[in-house]
Amino acid sequence: MVLQKAFAGSQQTVIATTDTDLTLVDSSGWVAYLGDGPQANAFSVYLEREDSLVVPTIVIYEVVKKLKLTSSETVVDRFLSQAYRGQQMELDASIAIAAAQISIRHRLAMADAIIYATAESAGAQLVTSDTDFHDLPGVIVV
Repeated sequence: MVLQKAFAGSQQTVIATTDTDLTLVDSSGWVAYLGDGPQANAFSVYLEREDSLVVPTIVIYEVVKKLKLTSSETVVDRFLSQAYRGQQMELDASIAIAAAQISIRHRLAMADAIIYATAESAGAQLVTSDTDFHDLPGVIVV
């Protein structure tokens, strides 16, 4: 694993690469990117590589819900258009069981555990701004 430090605005960003080309960006990343927030550029590096993007159905749920509450239908449509160009992954029994074990072991909330288990199942690195993931292997905290 190669670690680099970059600076996005006034916040320090840690960029890590692993042996995989696949990337799963969690809901916080999508919302920051689509809202053109201070971390949008940091997430754009990952979200604009659609051929290597893994999108769990729970991320689709969380982002659509957030955007419907805070943004226009145009932004929701933009998200869905981009998300559907990635590789969607549904929650199945094996990911659910792995997520339950991860939740207990790392004290993660249900959605976070499902997202992490999905990344592991796909062999993808997880990119997030959620510090709950900061000590887990295969995670890039932006």
